[in-house]
Amino acid sequence: MTLPLEIAASADEAARRVGSLVAERLQSGGGAAFSLALSKVPQVLLEELAALPWDDVDVYLVDERVAPAGHPDRNVTALLAALPPDVVHPMPVEHPDLEGAANRYAAELPEHLDLVHLGLGSDGHTASLVAGDPVLDVRDRLVAVTQGYLGRRRMTLTYPALEAAREIVWLVTGEEKADALVRLLARDPSIPAGRIANPRQLVVADAAAASP
Repeated sequence: MTLPLEIAASADEAARRVGSLVAERLQSGGGAAFSLALSKVPQVLLEELAALPWDDVDVYLVDERVAPAGHPDRNVTALLAALPPDVVHPMPVEHPDLEGAANRYAAELPEHLDLVHLGLGSDGHTASLVAGDPVLDVRDRLVAVTQGYLGRRRMTLTYPALEAAREIVWLVTGEEKADALVRLLARDPSIPAGRIANPRQLVVADAAAASP
């Protein structure tokens, strides 16, 4: 079964749609504690998120580059600048024992994340689940550390964490993602993104990515 797809006219409109979906889910929670995991967030989506109420929300990272605190390569740097810092749970990638740090981060996660935002690489990767990395085969941990990719090791949620989430929302923009998007929608297991066995997934793409 293919994944459901919504198409927006532009990348900014797609980001705003994902922002509105996050807002809807927070509101439907009725004030109960809500857990949200974010991938790298484009500026427009970051602005949408910054305007939301963050009471009783815990924000986790889908993945993070191993880099010093405050480094622009870090996904959390932009989040901490836009959201209340006390709701954000950074991945502890500065720790010298990365494997131990990944286990501790996994222990912080709820049993089921309420909503996970994912992006898609033109090579078909998502989070830091990259073709050829041993992390793709990790089934006994929720968080793991990758080999180097584009110059940095990463800490990432694994398939079990993503598959346990109550809902996944993808944001896919840019014509360079068109081929990978076709394969994601078909749940093609030859790309890392297509291997996520979660029954509740929605893809929001811009017209450029969704073009045939």
